[in-house]
Amino acid sequence: MNTPAAQPAAPADAGPELPPLLNREQAILAFNRRVLAQAQRPDVPPLERLRYVTIVSSNLDEFFEVRFADTLEAARAAGGDASRDDLATLAARAHALIDEQYALFNTEVMPALRQHGIEVINHAERTAAQREWVSRFYQRELRPLLMPVGLDPTHPFPQVANKSLNFIARLGGRDAFGRESTIAIVKVPRVLQRVIRLPAEVCAPGQQGFVMLSSVIRAHLEDLFPGRTVEAFSQFRVTRDSDLEVDEDDTINLRQAVRSGLTTRHYGQAIRLEVVNSCPEELWRLLLEQFKLPEAALYRVDGPVNLVRLNQLIDQADDVPGVQLRFTPHEPRWPSRRLRRGESILAVVRENDVLLHHPFESFDPVVEFLREAVLDPDVLVIRQTVYRTGAQSVLMDLLIEAARRGKEVTVVVELKARFDEEANVNWADRLEAVGVQVVYGIVGLKTHAKLLLVTRREASKRGGVKMRRYVHLSTGNYNPKTARLYTDLGYLTADPRITADAEAVFQQIGSLTRLGPPRQLLTAPFVLHDRLMQHIEQVGAAAAAGYGGRIVVKCNALTDPALIQALMRAGQAGAQIDLIVRGACMLPPGLPGQTDNIRVRSVVGRFLEHSRVIYFRWGDGDEQEALYLSSADWMSRNMFRRIELAWPVRDTKLRQRVIDECLVPYLHDMRDAWLQQPDGSYQRVASDGISVQQALMQLYSSRSTA
Repeated sequence: MNTPAAQPAAPADAGPELPPLLNREQAILAFNRRVLAQAQRPDVPPLERLRYVTIVSSNLDEFFEVRFADTLEAARAAGGDASRDDLATLAARAHALIDEQYALFNTEVMPALRQHGIEVINHAERTAAQREWVSRFYQRELRPLLMPVGLDPTHPFPQVANKSLNFIARLGGRDAFGRESTIAIVKVPRVLQRVIRLPAEVCAPGQQGFVMLSSVIRAHLEDLFPGRTVEAFSQFRVTRDSDLEVDEDDTINLRQAVRSGLTTRHYGQAIRLEVVNSCPEELWRLLLEQFKLPEAALYRVDGPVNLVRLNQLIDQADDVPGVQLRFTPHEPRWPSRRLRRGESILAVVRENDVLLHHPFESFDPVVEFLREAVLDPDVLVIRQTVYRTGAQSVLMDLLIEAARRGKEVTVVVELKARFDEEANVNWADRLEAVGVQVVYGIVGLKTHAKLLLVTRREASKRGGVKMRRYVHLSTGNYNPKTARLYTDLGYLTADPRITADAEAVFQQIGSLTRLGPPRQLLTAPFVLHDRLMQHIEQVGAAAAAGYGGRIVVKCNALTDPALIQALMRAGQAGAQIDLIVRGACMLPPGLPGQTDNIRVRSVVGRFLEHSRVIYFRWGDGDEQEALYLSSADWMSRNMFRRIELAWPVRDTKLRQRVIDECLVPYLHDMRDAWLQQPDGSYQRVASDGISVQQALMQLYSSRSTA
C-alpha cells in the first residue's frame, strides 16, 4: 500500500457549468421523511408501522447528537448571517418533520393498533381496576427509585444525562423548612422499563393494554411531594452532543482514552430540548435558560418525549388471530447447492468463490467458516477486523476459543465505532486476556473494512507443505443480528491475489509499514478514491467518443464533492448514470443540460439497504467492464479518514448474479423506490407494483436448495 492520498480539490470545469451541491444535513432529514412514509402505508402491518416511527426517532436522536451538533458548532465558528440562515433552515425542517411524525403517530398509527385491541391507555382513560393496579405497581416498583430534587441555592439543577427521561414541576405551598421553593426536578432511572403491559384481568376481553412509565409517574407526581400541590409539570428530555472526541495525537493508550471519554459522553453540550406540548411557558423557558439553548432548540411534542422506547410495546404485544400485526417472518436460507451442510467450507472455497446475499441468505456460513477454522488443527493464523459486532457475539467467542487452542489470532478492534465504543472496549479486554493480539487501527483513521483472513497449512502438489489463505470480505458488519435486518453481500475466496492483499492490509495496520500497492483490493485512504475517479473519467471519455458509457452505483450515501462532480462531468459527456442511494445524496439529478443523464433513486423497505455495489462499463467487451463490492460509502470520511476496502468480482457467474440481484431489480422497483428531484426532494415511484426486497425473499424462499 502507498502513502495515503491527500483529499483532492475538484478539477476545474471542462464542460458546462456544474450545479451547486445539495445540503447534506437536509438530505439526511429527507431520508428520514422517506422512512416515516413507511409508517403511513396501509399495506404495512400496524406494529411495523409503529416500528418505522421509532426508527425515525432513533435516527433523529443521532442526527442531533452528531450532525446537528457539528452544524451548530460550525455556525458558531463561522458567524455571519449566512451561517445563521442555514442553521435556521435546518432547524425549521427538523421541527416540521418531528411535528409530522407525532401527528402520524397520534392520528394513524396508534388508532390502527387500537382497532386490533392494542392500546396505550392514559390516566384519564383507565378503569378503576386499571388505576388500582397502576397505583400498586407505582408503590412497589417505582416510588423507591425516585428521588425528587427541589431547587434552591444548596440544591442546584441536577446533572441531566443525554436522552434521559425527566420531569420538571412547579410546586405550590411551602417546603418542610417553611420556604417557597417552587421548582423541582425528578430524574427517572434508565433501568426502568418505559412501556408496561397491564395484566389481562384488568383489561377488556381482547384488549392488550399498555401504560407508559411517564404516564404512571405523572399520575402519582404529587405523591413525591407530600403536603404540596403540583401546579404545573412536564416531562422533558435533553439531547446532547455525543460524538466521542479523543485526541489520538496526544493519547498514549487509545483504549483507556476511549473508556475515559465514555464516562463523560452523556453530559456533552445540550443541543435539543423536548417537552410535552402542554408544558407551561415559564417551565420550558427555565429549562432553555438552564441548558443555554435558544428557543429554536425547543421541541414541544404531542406525546412521549422518547418514541424510541415504544419498541418495548412491539416486543410485548401478542399476535391476534386472523390479523397480521407484523411482517411475515423471513428465515434466511442456507445456500445448500453451493455449501452443502456438513461439508468443509474451506474445501468448497478452495475450488470456487462463494457469494452470500444477506438477509435472503443466511449469515450462518460465515460463522461456520470461522468455526471450522477454529477447530481445524491445520489452521495456524486467524485475523479479523471488528467494527460493530454487538455486546454478545458468537464470532468473538470463537476467536477467543481459537486463541485458547494456541492459534495465532489478531483482531483489529475499532474502538471509535460510534455508539459501539463500550462494547468494543469490552471485547478488546476479553480478547487480550486470552492472548489475542489486539490492534486498534491507525491514528486518525477508523478501520471500517470488513475482513476475515484464515491461513492454513496444506500439502503441496510436490509432497511438501505450503500455506494457503482463505478470506471473507463483506459490505456489512460481523453481526449475525443485523445480518437478518440489513441487505449486505459477503464474499468467500481463496484467490491468492486477493488473499495476499488481505494479508498486506493486516500487516500494514499492525506494523504501520509502507507496503507495495495491492494487486486486487482497492484500499482507502490509499487508492480507492483515485481509482473510482479514474473509472468515472474513463466512462465519461468513452461516452464522449461515442462508445457509450454506463455507471450504476448502489451505496448508503453520496456526499463526496469530487466524486459527485466527476459523475456530473461524465453525465454531461453522455454517460448514462443510475445512482441507488439509500440515504443522503448531495447530487442534484435531472437538471436540463447539467445532470439530465443522471438518475437518483432511494429504496426504503422492510430491510435496511446496506450493500455497496459499483459498476462501470466503457465499451462492449468484457475487459471494458468492472464490478466492485465495497465496505465504503461515497463520502469524504470513507475515502480519506477510514480504512476501507473494495474488491473486484471477476467470476462471470457471480458478477452476473450481483447485477441481476443488486442492481437491475433495484432500478425497476415500484413499491419501495423514491426518485430524487433536482431540488433534493423525493417522489415515490408508485404505491404498488414490484418490491425488490419482496421479490428477493420470494426468490430465495422458492429456492429450497439455493
